[in-house]
Amino acid sequence: MTATSRGDDPPKPPAGALDRNELASALEPWAGLGASIEGLTRLSGGASKQTWAFDAVGADGKRTELILRRNAPGRPAEPGAVENEARALRLAHAAGLPVPEMLVMSEGGRWGTPGMILRRIPGETIARKILRDEQYQQARDVLVRQLAQFAAGLHALKPPAGFPGPDPLAGLRAQLDGFAAPPVRQRYEVFERALAWLAAHAPPPRAPVLLHGDFRLGNLIVGPEGLRAVLDWELTHLGNPAEDLGWLCVKAWRFGAPGAVAGLGSRESLLAAYREAGGADIGPDELRWWEILGTLRWGVICLSQAWTHLSGAHRSVELAAIGRRVSEQEWDLLLLLEPEAAAAAEARRPRPAGTASTAPSPYGRPTASELLEAVREFLTGEVMPATSGQVAFHARVAANVLAVVARELELGPPPADAPADAGLADAVAARLAVANPGYFGPA
Repeated sequence: MTATSRGDDPPKPPAGALDRNELASALEPWAGLGASIEGLTRLSGGASKQTWAFDAVGADGKRTELILRRNAPGRPAEPGAVENEARALRLAHAAGLPVPEMLVMSEGGRWGTPGMILRRIPGETIARKILRDEQYQQARDVLVRQLAQFAAGLHALKPPAGFPGPDPLAGLRAQLDGFAAPPVRQRYEVFERALAWLAAHAPPPRAPVLLHGDFRLGNLIVGPEGLRAVLDWELTHLGNPAEDLGWLCVKAWRFGAPGAVAGLGSRESLLAAYREAGGADIGPDELRWWEILGTLRWGVICLSQAWTHLSGAHRSVELAAIGRRVSEQEWDLLLLLEPEAAAAAEARRPRPAGTASTAPSPYGRPTASELLEAVREFLTGEVMPATSGQVAFHARVAANVLAVVARELELGPPPADAPADAGLADAVAARLAVANPGYFGPA
């Protein structure tokens, strides 16, 4: 695969989705006058950004493989966010770090929304392939060390003037308070407990450094030999160097693989390689604090993305599905903070049968469960094989959403006669049993 995005081979984009003449005009300093744009295709993946691949062909026939990343229409970024992303990319590229070269940036929406054009780098971005395919075995053996070296190199750079340096705890506190207010009016007890624990156990502060902000599998280009580039700098900011390392350890970014660091290796090996590359002397307790904060942060991001859909600001089956991933982050926080309660809740969690119900229905056959199964079979058996890229990706997401609905219909509301010692962990386990029972691991 050759891309800086996540997904399969892309489909042709809708006509008029991007102005090819505007793309060619923006690239004149590199491709020359009269350059043509060929193979413009939208790649799959990315809930907040769109990624397009294309070739710029100069009048002399020289072909340059490029990527356009832009904000999704209807999803405006914070003012200055694209400029900050561009500044960080330029700085990292000038320092010789493996990042895409940025050619053009437009904060004012030159391509409909703010975005940038970068040189395309060949390699794989799909985490599950990197973690499982035989051709990446050598890469898996060296990636933890390479990621530690990248982080140490990035954190050693002189931070740009005027770069944002948010307080992560204060930001999460404000976001959770926002969900408790109208129109949402919901409190998330596991997240509140995690936030209270973080506030009570904060490690000593460190001098702020330049952070990537989303340093994880899925934002990397990997070849058989190892790391080729670190992508997607939209969340870059100043902060504690352990923040990038803790985010790399969040369980969601292991994609089912056993290694604590991106599914690849141990926390101890990450910290040792980071120190050897000139990084700060970060201990396991400090790293654990940032791993817990990262898990909470991803849970709050899931909430925010779901409410972007529910509010009508940007309707998307992908964003809707992400809302049910909140239970995964609640569960991960319980595993980190209350492991005994989590183990007990897992032992007595509900277990969906996983087959369509044929029980008599007052509305006849097929039952609601059988209808859901039929639509899922259509999506996975006909739509996905006949399409690729964004359509196939969203068909897969829609099929997963239907599976969630089927499990919820099967299990129904929590039983009124729940065990007397059932509590928060049991409630989270029940939600996760509906949202993604495979997340518990092998039975």
